[in-house]
Amino acid sequence: MHTSWLPDTSPVELTTMARTFKQSHSFESRAAESAKIRARYSDRVPVIVERAKNEHTLGALDKKKYLVPGDVTLAQFTYIIRKRMRMDHTTAMYVFVETVEDAKRSFILPPTSSTLTSIYRDHADEDGFLYLSYNGENFSG
Repeated sequence: MHTSWLPDTSPVELTTMARTFKQSHSFESRAAESAKIRARYSDRVPVIVERAKNEHTLGALDKKKYLVPGDVTLAQFTYIIRKRMRMDHTTAMYVFVETVEDAKRSFILPPTSSTLTSIYRDHADEDGFLYLSYNGENFSG
């Protein structure tokens, strides 16, 4: 595997970087964790944020799990993520929601004015987490 574009990482670290939250944790442990979170913090949304599989413009986040107040809009949450990543203002970032219907996985781009509670209500995974992925694009002008 040609990895000259990657920082100095070992093959073990590369394997870990490629694993998603779902691949790293069993369904039972994810479901138990989200149920515990929802019971303790009923006004908050458990969110998993991961870089899209084909994304090469943006870096990876330092953490994947977020506990977000339900009244936060997607635009506000995107701003928080951008700040964590120290993104340049010339880089666009798109946040998608992972959905599974009829055993078919797809991604939708929800309105940025939607609250995370409404997105969670419509698109939460069976395990109780809301899965968001991000993708970017450079533009100038």
